[in-house]
Amino acid sequence: MKIKHVFFDLDHTLWDFDTNSNQSFLYIFKKFNILVDFEKFINYYYPINEAYWKLFREDKVSKDDLRFGRLNDTFIKLNYKVNAEMIILLSEAYIDNLSNYNALIEGSLEILQYLSPKYKLYIITNGFEEVQDKKMKKSGLSTYFKTVITSEQVGVKKPNPAIFNFALKVCKAKAAESIMIGDNYEADVIGALNSGLDAVFCNFRNEHIAENIKSINHLIELKQYL
Repeated sequence: MKIKHVFFDLDHTLWDFDTNSNQSFLYIFKKFNILVDFEKFINYYYPINEAYWKLFREDKVSKDDLRFGRLNDTFIKLNYKVNAEMIILLSEAYIDNLSNYNALIEGSLEILQYLSPKYKLYIITNGFEEVQDKKMKKSGLSTYFKTVITSEQVGVKKPNPAIFNFALKVCKAKAAESIMIGDNYEADVIGALNSGLDAVFCNFRNEHIAENIKSINHLIELKQYL
């Protein structure tokens, strides 16, 4: 069947999470006088953050555990002493300031301008609900999307089929007429395929994947599939 509905992930797929995250950390570290080697901090932080998000998707840690643990573990690796109260303060300030920075993945607006006249566009995200809406509005992405589905809204996270089924129902879309586009192989691609949708993997880090998976290295390459 012909594709009519296109579902996108947000962070790392359209919204440049790493660039914006770095800017938020630089701001709050200056504000709270956190004197760390910033390059070492981010080199430790991002793998730790990714590991916590995997646990979060699997319901093995809570949102609060994720927010606290990723910072606490990074400071421990840096051997930089920060008390629990300051970590909580930093984690809150980081989230509060994150949407003030709105770099997008290269080609985001161009591909959305290309797709929006042809398809109905939606977001499915595991990101925290209170900040995802701000990110979309401040970055100009909200113009292109009819509906945003968050994991907090549904009560389960990608790759759980329930979030894809919920999205299809809310958007009045058939799985066979829908495609998911995202940067997380497990959550976005495998989750979508297991739920009956087609999928395209945004393989921006050149990961090794199965040959039968549709993948792109740049968002503009979506034109070959849509």
